[in-house]
Amino acid sequence: MQTSTPAVPATAQSRVRDWRSMLIYVVFAGLFLLFAVTLHERGFLSENNLMNIARQSAMIAIMAVGMTFVLSAAEIDLSFGAVVALAAVTVALLLPYGMLVAVAGALAVGALCGLVNGALVSRIGIPSFLVTLGTAGIITGITRSVSALQSVPVDHEVFAFLFGSGDIGPVPVLFLWMMLVVALGHVVLRNTAFGKAVLASGGNKLAATYAGINVARVKMWVLLINALLAALAGILYAGRLHSARYTLGENDLMMVLTAVIIGGTHLFGGKGSVAGSLMGALIMAMVNNGLILMGLDIDQQLILRGVIIICAVTLTSGRLRRPRR
Repeated sequence: MQTSTPAVPATAQSRVRDWRSMLIYVVFAGLFLLFAVTLHERGFLSENNLMNIARQSAMIAIMAVGMTFVLSAAEIDLSFGAVVALAAVTVALLLPYGMLVAVAGALAVGALCGLVNGALVSRIGIPSFLVTLGTAGIITGITRSVSALQSVPVDHEVFAFLFGSGDIGPVPVLFLWMMLVVALGHVVLRNTAFGKAVLASGGNKLAATYAGINVARVKMWVLLINALLAALAGILYAGRLHSARYTLGENDLMMVLTAVIIGGTHLFGGKGSVAGSLMGALIMAMVNNGLILMGLDIDQQLILRGVIIICAVTLTSGRLRRPRR
């Protein structure tokens, strides 16, 4: 005798999905309230500190937008940190020839890295994990060579104001760059044919192909977009720090991937949320800021940061399961 399992009503499934999609905002609000109460006397809620959190989250959020597209297409890019450093060094070296030349050159370098990654993945068929692992080493070697392992100073005041260290009233320029990229990324992923093709390619490659989607072209484009946004983050790093160094971006991989995953993007493709990635980046920046205000040493910060990340990912783990195909 066979027994059938009662089907879960569609409305119940919809409510579960809606609850999970809102969970990132609950986590953000909970952590914000925790730090606001425990660190009130240390200035956590001061305007200056809140603007510092916005600055700290800007580059991570910009890179997270690109990674949202990559993961949504069921790919991975491990080379974006190396692209950040190369773009930063490129813009610093080219600034004596003019700001527009420097910015265009750095973006062109990022685009070239993305095209190489995309061609190897989409045309030759090498897994993106292996491709970007290899190109990360190549790009890092190039950056170390052209910079001679030295910091490259950025002495262009207009560039520094527009790309990192400036403020328009109380609002940091970095925050404006972040919101511009997030808004464009959200619109493209949610409201354009390309965004739907990205999600379809990551959700079910065979079905997407039968639907007339050029999956190889989609993979090429998401890796190109990711590299371009990594290059933009490198430009902003150079402007904010007034210098560029080959080590820039090397510690951003964990931060960016964590921000994207806890923000609601499936690790195995098919679903992505740019708005969620923004919240994830803000959470990461807020945690770093809060731990510093607590006066913890670096070892304690690393331990507590890891615990908080694990808890946040666990709370959103329902979105990490591989979708059925």
